[in-house]
Amino acid sequence: MSVLGTIMSRIFGHARAEDGPAPASTSSPPPSAAPGSASPAPSDRSTPLPSAPPASAPPSDRPSGGDVDVAAVLTEKAAKRTENLDWRRSIVDLMKLLDLDSSLAARKELARELHYSGDTNDSATMNVWLHGQVMKKLAENGGRVPDDLRA
Repeated sequence: MSVLGTIMSRIFGHARAEDGPAPASTSSPPPSAAPGSASPAPSDRSTPLPSAPPASAPPSDRPSGGDVDVAAVLTEKAAKRTENLDWRRSIVDLMKLLDLDSSLAARKELARELHYSGDTNDSATMNVWLHGQVMKKLAENGGRVPDDLRA
C-alpha cells in the first residue's frame, strides 16, 4: 500500500472502528509467505478469511461520502498519546501519530507519490508542502478538513 493510502486508511479506518491502525499495521505485502504462516494471505484457509474482510473494509468506507471529521479523529488519537505531537503543522508528527515511518526516506517516498517537483533535499520546504497535500487529499477523499489545514 502506498504511504498516502496508509495514511488515509488509518484515518478513515479509525472513524469506522475504535482504533484504525490495526488493518494497515503491516506495510509490506504478504509476498511468498510460508504456506503455514498466519499472515493474511488470499488462501482458502478458514483462519485468514475472518481477518481479510475487516482489512479491506476501511477503504470502502469513504467512497460513498464518508464525511469523516479528520481533525476530530486526529485530535482523539493525539489525546491518547503521551508524546505531544503537532500533527496540525508537521507531517512528521502526523505520521508519528498514525504510527507510520516518518523518516526522511518515507517522506521522500510520499513526495514521489504526490508528484512533488521541488528539491527533496530541502526537507523543510518539502515537509510543509507534504502536510498541505496530505490534508488536501484527505478532503478530496471524503474527509472534512478545516480550512486552516488545507494547502
